[in-house]
Amino acid sequence: MDTSSGGGACHVVAVPYPGRGHINPMMNLCKILASRRPNQILITFVVTEEWLGFIGADPKPDAIRFATIPNVIPPERERAADFPRFYEAVMTEMEAPVERLLDQLDPPLTAIIGCVELRWPIALANRRNIPVAAFWTMSASFYSMLHHLDVFVRHRHLTLDKLGEQAENIPGISSAHLEDLQTVLRENDQRVLQLALECISKVPTANYLLLTTVQEIEAEKINSLKAIFPFPVYPIGPAIPYIELGENYLLNTCNSHDYMNWLDSQPAESVLYISLGSFLSVSNTQMDEILEALNSSKIRYLWVARGEASRLKEKCGDKGLVVPWCDQLKVLSHASIGGFWSHCGWNSTLEAVFSGVPMLTFPLFLDQVPNSSQIVDEWKNGCKVEISELVGDVVVGKEKIEEIVKRFMDLESHEGKKMRDRARELKVSCHGAIGEGGSSDGNLEAFIGDISRPLMH
Repeated sequence: MDTSSGGGACHVVAVPYPGRGHINPMMNLCKILASRRPNQILITFVVTEEWLGFIGADPKPDAIRFATIPNVIPPERERAADFPRFYEAVMTEMEAPVERLLDQLDPPLTAIIGCVELRWPIALANRRNIPVAAFWTMSASFYSMLHHLDVFVRHRHLTLDKLGEQAENIPGISSAHLEDLQTVLRENDQRVLQLALECISKVPTANYLLLTTVQEIEAEKINSLKAIFPFPVYPIGPAIPYIELGENYLLNTCNSHDYMNWLDSQPAESVLYISLGSFLSVSNTQMDEILEALNSSKIRYLWVARGEASRLKEKCGDKGLVVPWCDQLKVLSHASIGGFWSHCGWNSTLEAVFSGVPMLTFPLFLDQVPNSSQIVDEWKNGCKVEISELVGDVVVGKEKIEEIVKRFMDLESHEGKKMRDRARELKVSCHGAIGEGGSSDGNLEAFIGDISRPLMH
C-alpha cells in the first residue's frame, strides 16, 4: 500500500506541543506506530515552520510526513525567558491555523493524536467526529496528581492561589505526593499551572489516553486512571528512540562521534553522565561549582552542557569530557556509563530506566520534582542532590557535590550495589513490556486496531 499518496492507509494526524520534551516523544511514538504497520499507516506530523527548521532534516520513515503552520507563537529562544506568555500563545494562537490545515489534508483523517498540554486538539477531533487520543508526555503519577487537583479545585470553586490549607484534604493524593505537589504549586507560575489544569480537564472528552510509561513501573497509578476513565488508557511504553538501537543502526553510527570513541576507552560503569535538560538550566556560577567538584573528585564524567560547552571545556580536567550535544540513549546504553546526573525530565528518566542506569536527581521545574521522588523513594534506583539555600547563584557548593558524586559512583558500597541492582531490575521490566507479548506491545497493537477499525467496516 502506498502511504505517500495515502491510498487506503490509516491516516493519523499527530499534533505535539511545541517543545523538545514533547516533540521528541511524539515523533518516537509515530516512528513506533509506523514500524508496526509498514505501508498501512500514514502519519501527518504538524509543527510550526520554526520547528520544521529544527527537525525537518532528521531521519524518519516514509510513512511520516510533515505539515506546517505559520510561526504564530513566540520563537523557541524566548520560551524559557517568558514561559507564561509562550504557553498562553500556544493555547490561543495555534488552534485556528491547525484547524485550517486539517481541512486541507488528504486522505481523510482516521484519528488525531494530540498532546494533553495543548487542550484544543481534542475539540478539533470532536468537531470532526473522529477518534482522538490524548498523549501525555510526563509520568502517570504526575498526571494522576494533576487530575485529582483539577477535580478538587473545580468542585470547591477554588483558584490555585486560594488552595491554602485545603490542599491537605485532596482525595486521591497521598501525603508523600502532596508534599511534591505543594512544591510544584509554590515554585511554578500560577497562570501556567492554571492553563495546565484546563488541559487536564479536557481529557475526559477524548477517546483514548496514551501514557509514555510502562504498566509494571507505575502500576498503581495507571490502574487508578483506568478506573477513572470510561475509555482505554494505554501505557504504550517509553516514547524514546529505542527502535533506533538495532544492530545495524549501532554498527553504522556508534563510532561516528568523538564522545563515543572516548566512552569506548573508559572502564565499565566508570563514567558519570551529566545532562541538566534542554529547557531550564542552572546558573553559570553553579555550573562552575559542579565542574570544580568533578575535577577534584577524580571521577570520569561526560557532560552535555549545550551553550556552555565551549566555556566549560576550557576548565575540564583530564578525566572529563564536555560536549554541546550527544545521542543520549546511545550514551546511556554504553557499558562505560555508571550513573546519570539528571534534571529528571520524564524522557530522560525513561531513557535511564530503559538503559538500567542509576540516577542522581537534580530537579529544576514542574514534574521533575515528583519524578525525583519516584526515582529515589519508590523505584529506589537513584539518590538526590539535596538543594540547600540559594547563596548568590549557587544552590549546592562544590564540597557537597564532590561528596555526593563520590558516594553515588562507588560501585562497591552496599548502597551503590542495591541502587544498581534495582536499576537493572527496572530495565528488565521495561524491556519485557516493549518486547513481543509484553504489556506495552499489547497496548500499541490494541490502539492501532482501535483507530484502524473504522476502515474495516
